[in-house]
Amino acid sequence: MAQTYYRKGFGLKRQIEGDLAKDYHSQLVDRIREGGHVLEVDDLTFRLAKEFGFCYGVDRAVEYAYESRTKFPDKRIHLVGEIIHNPHVNEKLEAMGVTIIRPGDDGQFDFSSVRPEDVVLIPAFGLRYADFQHLRGLGCVLVDTTCGSVLNVWKRVEQYARDGFTAVVHGKYFHEETKATTSQVTKHEGGRYIIVRDMGETELLCRFIQGEATVAQMQEAFGHKVSDGFDFARDLIRMGVANQTTMLASESLAIAERIAEALTERFGAAHLETHFRTFDTICSATQERQDAILELIEEPLDAMIVIGGYNSSNTNHLAKICTKKVTTYHISDSKCILPESGAVRYKPVDGTEEVQREDWLEGVKRIGITAGASTPNNKIGEAIERILETKGLVVPAQR
Repeated sequence: MAQTYYRKGFGLKRQIEGDLAKDYHSQLVDRIREGGHVLEVDDLTFRLAKEFGFCYGVDRAVEYAYESRTKFPDKRIHLVGEIIHNPHVNEKLEAMGVTIIRPGDDGQFDFSSVRPEDVVLIPAFGLRYADFQHLRGLGCVLVDTTCGSVLNVWKRVEQYARDGFTAVVHGKYFHEETKATTSQVTKHEGGRYIIVRDMGETELLCRFIQGEATVAQMQEAFGHKVSDGFDFARDLIRMGVANQTTMLASESLAIAERIAEALTERFGAAHLETHFRTFDTICSATQERQDAILELIEEPLDAMIVIGGYNSSNTNHLAKICTKKVTTYHISDSKCILPESGAVRYKPVDGTEEVQREDWLEGVKRIGITAGASTPNNKIGEAIERILETKGLVVPAQR
């Protein structure tokens, strides 16, 4: 029987290296990195975070997508949702003839167009177990680009389910990764999960554990973020904490500590191990980018540019960290910088709609730059070039 499931690519990296470099590489970014992450042009100074942009998991996912097109030049290729949360990358794949299957208003995917002879790409976030099983049943070729850090979380929550612990997932209930992670729990009989978004929701959860909140309050807050048949009285006694890998690391740790505190108060410190488990499942790339930005914003800066998709969780968290210390502009793409008018289009932190600000560079001399793990280097370089163009400047030639 022919192989139909691939998790390690096709060994075609050499054949696609030129296309990847053309589509995503930036000589300017290489130059800034080699210059100590600093670029000075006239009276402007750019400081680039020490860790930024494509992580290993994203590199791998994009590479496998390009390899798939090379391996199967005559086959129809589908992608379940977005390969990563970057519009530029997804548009490139569509231009290569990859059809993106987008979720409906109910969040479900319609696979009726997929035929057994087709190729289907599973994105870096992973895929819900039921969807995976459905596609395997069709017999189509599956190329799985699920990030290794995500797979590590799946192992944790599956172990929780096997041991009778409810998985408490710090994440966004609508995010593809969180949906895929919680579906791993329900593979096991009696597996239960609850999703908490932030410390506010965690506090309500802990108040219930401590007998200070009602089932009705829990149902209102979490009714759409729990497994089927969830019983708040029964299923919040033994709990294991995990997280969407791109969440704010400090918040994930605080959530785990608060839940441990509530369970200790209810059952006593001597019995905590019976009722509570936790593992740090924030991916190393997310942590490194957050640490790098914390270091960067200690520098004197007049503005901070954060580049990445507006639906990118890790990019939103970088912007959230920055805005506490410096005026921050989260832009989805370099084209959000408008040299002709001197304006910038950006999404405010905690906002949902893009806004525009005129004369944003007035009085700005020191600019910090970072990018989410789904942002290619060429978009970083283009953003810097467009900022310079706004000021009537160009990148000076290398000596």
